[in-house]
Amino acid sequence: MAFTRNTIITSFFWKLFENIGTQLVQFVVTIVLARLLLPSEYGVIALISVFIQLCGVIIDSGFNTALIQKKGADNIDFSTIFFFCLGSSILMYFLMYFFAPVIAEFYEQDELIPIIRVLSLSLLINAFYSIQYAYVSKNMLFKKLFYSNVGAIVLSGGLGIYSAYQGFGIWSLVIQNISSHFFATLIMWFTIKWRPILVFSIERFKILFDYGWKIFGSSIIISLFVNIRKLIIGKFYTSISLAYYEKGEQFPMLLMNNIFNSIQAVLFPTFSEEQHNRIKVKTMMRSCTKMCCFFLYPLMIGMIVTAKPIVLLLLTEKWLPIVPFMQILCIANFFRPITFSNWEVIKALGYSNITLKLEILKKVIDVTILIVSVNIGVYAIAWGCVLYDFVCVFINLAPNKKLLDYGIAEQIKDVVPTLLIALAMGAAVYWIQLLDISNVGILTLQILSGTSLYILLSWMFKEESFVYILQLIKEKKHKFYQ
Repeated sequence: MAFTRNTIITSFFWKLFENIGTQLVQFVVTIVLARLLLPSEYGVIALISVFIQLCGVIIDSGFNTALIQKKGADNIDFSTIFFFCLGSSILMYFLMYFFAPVIAEFYEQDELIPIIRVLSLSLLINAFYSIQYAYVSKNMLFKKLFYSNVGAIVLSGGLGIYSAYQGFGIWSLVIQNISSHFFATLIMWFTIKWRPILVFSIERFKILFDYGWKIFGSSIIISLFVNIRKLIIGKFYTSISLAYYEKGEQFPMLLMNNIFNSIQAVLFPTFSEEQHNRIKVKTMMRSCTKMCCFFLYPLMIGMIVTAKPIVLLLLTEKWLPIVPFMQILCIANFFRPITFSNWEVIKALGYSNITLKLEILKKVIDVTILIVSVNIGVYAIAWGCVLYDFVCVFINLAPNKKLLDYGIAEQIKDVVPTLLIALAMGAAVYWIQLLDISNVGILTLQILSGTSLYILLSWMFKEESFVYILQLIKEKKHKFYQ
């Protein structure tokens, strides 16, 4: 089906609301739990989550993306992949169960064994959720995703906080994690019409596998190398160092995911539907990249400036060592909107072989950077992320010069005006932290003045995304009063 512009924009905002809603609730839950629990306990969960995420990628095997990309995918396709994912999840759970002692011995932490075995139950739940999510994305039903995920975070967050107050310690994080997956899947089951049928088509599986295995190859490489830093920090440094790194990464990624995941969820099915109209794909890609940068750049620069008062106010002094990680990883996020938009286009146009080749090239570079940085220190590992993301811009952009006639110079030119406005805003509000007032006062002044200044500068210089948003608001307002 062809999606109209209103459908695309509406879907984007529902996905944005879903991300913001879940992340805001998750943020509040995280703040409360971080005050109740120790950094070392967070470090243990962060370490185990790496293995769970890798298993999740293996279970999905790129089929989720293949279902969204395939035109005319029906219930036979969805049911076939559902049963494959269910079987894979059972296999991966038993592997995690039996290898838990090996992982614990490698990290010299026997307490990991029961936690791994219980936390791995989320793999079985996600076998259901993965296909539900593909169905929602395929049909642009992001309003239902909003209810599912926000409801799940509220319920699981309440369980996690209650458990922490009852003195469950690290197990409160386990309870919160598993119940989040369970409630999201349960709510989705009752809010969407899709149900699996008892069929497994070998022919359909082969068709989807032909596309999906390349996406799987790319995804497993990405997941492995995104998380390998955490594995290395957990092994060669301490669980507390890992907790500081993971929590410092969490703050900028909270904002990054809200913006990019909203756009990504809408971009891929939209690009897939229009994959034969390259001119239209290019136009949509430019608009979406600019919109992503319009929201992301001021948030990242604002977080760099306000990192210290944010941590002191929300997490207390025991988490103060995460500030440098927050600031460094915010810089890394400057490059990701362009990189990810190009990545989504290449996938949607059906060139999964190119995505695999690009990932292999990028990870060779990533390993080289990591080998050098790990011998220097934890902060060097974080700066290595910045260097890697910078290099990825040029690697991911290269194919689209040929595919869409949208080269590196043109793409950079599209986002520079937004970046300059955001930098001007950041420079102006930086000096507020020198005032002799409370952290609450500093943070409030920085947020209010930064937001006002960014809007004013966007209006003065007629920033494209800002103008478009104003037009959209006027159109909605006009329709409302008709």
